[in-house]
Amino acid sequence: MTTSWLSTPANAVWESSLPDELNPFVRFRRLLWSWHRWIETGCSDEDFVALVRSLDESVAAVTGTGFVITPASWVKSLAGGSAGAGGATGADTSAGAAGAVFAKDETSNVGGSHKARHLMGLLLHLAVDAVAQDVRLAIASCGNAALGAATVARAAHRPIDVFIPTWADPKVVAELKRLDATIHVCERRSGESGDPTMLRFQEAVADGALPFGVQATENPWTLDGGRTIGWELADQLGSNEVDDVFIQVGGGALLTSCAIGLLESAALGPLNRVPRVWAVQSENCAPFHRAWTHLPSAPSLDERLVFAEQRHTQLMYPWLNPRSAATGILDDVTYDWLGVARALLLTGGSSVLASETEIEYANQRASAAGYNADHTGTAGYAGLLAAQRQHRISPTAKAAVLITGTRR
Repeated sequence: MTTSWLSTPANAVWESSLPDELNPFVRFRRLLWSWHRWIETGCSDEDFVALVRSLDESVAAVTGTGFVITPASWVKSLAGGSAGAGGATGADTSAGAAGAVFAKDETSNVGGSHKARHLMGLLLHLAVDAVAQDVRLAIASCGNAALGAATVARAAHRPIDVFIPTWADPKVVAELKRLDATIHVCERRSGESGDPTMLRFQEAVADGALPFGVQATENPWTLDGGRTIGWELADQLGSNEVDDVFIQVGGGALLTSCAIGLLESAALGPLNRVPRVWAVQSENCAPFHRAWTHLPSAPSLDERLVFAEQRHTQLMYPWLNPRSAATGILDDVTYDWLGVARALLLTGGSSVLASETEIEYANQRASAAGYNADHTGTAGYAGLLAAQRQHRISPTAKAAVLITGTRR
């Protein structure tokens, strides 16, 4: 493992004989690090599948649904247009439809977003490592990550501490209470800089809690389950390639894990080539974009990454006064920014900023297309609109977006 990254297990296998298996942790298990570590302990494949199904049934009992492969399709009504201009209406779900955007909908995932994928992946590692049931889990979040963590923690009968800001959404707080999470409201202390919820979370980890969040800087295995979304996307695209994939960036684990999954899909699975991956942030909160623009045009990828690692504190520092309608990507620091940078460099992608007008417009268009997503969930699509407005991609380029984060 390197910083904010996971290598591929040496004996990883792309499973092509399970097209009807809907649970991604079963279908793609031979790519998961948790599966390989399980097998190395002398346990059987059958027992791993039984473990996944047992945990999944418990998750479904808590939240009403288990883990399933999420839908994706070509959507004509998301193509063309820019903020303030009308677009086409109606959907065309035919493969490779001209003038359409390939959209993968994560709003039907456990907890209403992609976050629980990371956390189910972590839960499997807890089982592999036989971590005692009474060890407390901890996460700093006031949104989908907290809900995903609390959901799978309750399903596994594990105690969890959730560190939230003073301005957390009352609906989220109420749901966390329903899930029996222990909630800690974190006020900023005098003289502190950075996110107070992260500071209190790190104090809890120092006292013995186990990091159970979506920052690979705190627990690299969070990328393991997140990769399932990249594998699914590749499987759903198949030979019908896209040129660009736009993914919203808050802490950075979603883009990093999806990019790893896409790279693995080209090496082991159905993709003939890896699309360019784009990091999307708001103009009003863009710590990754700021760092990205200061990387040198060095001769090699490794040299650029070494430069980034050696100057980490100078390049990645808290964004002052972050604000956006896309509240889920208001991380004042992009924790896994080195993984995001590696993903962009490996795929030939880049970083793009969306204006608040584009973030609002993207959400309106996605809603009109039938997606029940919040502004965070459609921020990747806003980045596609921004890249088109800035003439950074061809208007005829085939693009994919992740729509993740249900409207509550």
